[in-house]
Amino acid sequence: MKISVYYKTKKVTVNAVIHLFLLVVAASCLFPLLWMVSSSLKTQEEIFRNMSLLPAKFHFENYYYAWMEGGFGRYFLNSIFYTVSVVIGIIIVSSLAAYGFSRLKFRGSNVLFYMFMAAMMIPIPGSFVPLYILLNKLHLRNTAFGYILAMINVGLSTSIFMLKTFFDKMPKELEDAARMDGCSKFGIWRHVALPLSGPVLAVVVVFNALNVWNEYVLALIIFDSKHLMPLQVALTTFQGEFITRYPLLMAGLTITAIPIIIIYLLMQKYIVKGVTAGAVVG
Repeated sequence: MKISVYYKTKKVTVNAVIHLFLLVVAASCLFPLLWMVSSSLKTQEEIFRNMSLLPAKFHFENYYYAWMEGGFGRYFLNSIFYTVSVVIGIIIVSSLAAYGFSRLKFRGSNVLFYMFMAAMMIPIPGSFVPLYILLNKLHLRNTAFGYILAMINVGLSTSIFMLKTFFDKMPKELEDAARMDGCSKFGIWRHVALPLSGPVLAVVVVFNALNVWNEYVLALIIFDSKHLMPLQVALTTFQGEFITRYPLLMAGLTITAIPIIIIYLLMQKYIVKGVTAGAVVG
């Protein structure tokens, strides 16, 4: 009886410690976000004088000034266009490549796949200089198409790896049945492989959308024309040589965070399924 009570007490204590630790981690992640939203509703002086998360007075006009003075309308549309274009491009290219590597075995296929995987080992900033030189030689620098190609290149290797892992464990009987019904290899990819890989595609969509939406350095390197720049680069409008307008900057950061938060919340259950898909398929 005493042993049973001891193990129950130990289990409750361990669970309490784990939950406390997770609560601290969650709070440390949420606090910067709450501080950003709070600062976006304060004046410049109040940000430095009042460290409370609750503003003395809510200044919602900061969002209006951030949108109008920063010209956020054009930059917001630019970011949406780049994000949607890159995500669609990565889904098409990575799913075709991953399905090909998984099902269409040919001489050198493994070597080619490992070359794609080797690219995952290279830090993303390490590819910026080669991308800049390549786009410059192709006369695609300072163009929307060149930036989209560069961002597709950045997210391609990881997406191929995730989708190939899923396709490797997908039951081949489903493809055999589709083949008996007259489906071509392209038809099997389109009507069987893609629908089944929905949860993994959700992970690919969210991860790559997050990367494109938050990209700053590569956009700054590629673009010279201000009207082509994405939203993240536009945030520097509020940072001057001698002063930074923090209320407008925080309002701009809040505006840029909202679309990604919405996408994540809408696709949260698919992301959880996608992360665990490799363990349950087949």
